[in-house]
Amino acid sequence: MNKKNKNHMRIEDIRSERRILKNRIRRQREMKKNFLIVAMTICLIVIGSVSLSGFRSNAKNDSVDVSYKYYKSITVSNDDTLWSIAAEYMDDEHYESINDYINEVKNMNAMTDDMIQYGEHLIIPYYDSEFVS
Repeated sequence: MNKKNKNHMRIEDIRSERRILKNRIRRQREMKKNFLIVAMTICLIVIGSVSLSGFRSNAKNDSVDVSYKYYKSITVSNDDTLWSIAAEYMDDEHYESINDYINEVKNMNAMTDDMIQYGEHLIIPYYDSEFVS
């Protein structure tokens, strides 16, 4: 009987050891899974905050330098030339050169040459930072 008890205990011990080993493996898998979930959550939070801060900084920069293009009718005075008009109304931020501005004025007014005359009406573009409705 004593021998049977020892064999019986051994089988129970083996089963118990297997159960303990399986539980340990299951807990390790759960811990790895939980670690991955926490790591991915942290990554998503970091990526989201970086994206939002970049969006906010772009939105702030865009709203500072807004200018609107307007058109104005002028009457040419005695001393006016296209260059003097360009010097008065041209915006360096929107035109690369004075010739670009003059060419736009000529196209808008269907002019074939650079000659303007006293009393003539011209439509000219200009930029302003204020919105006029």
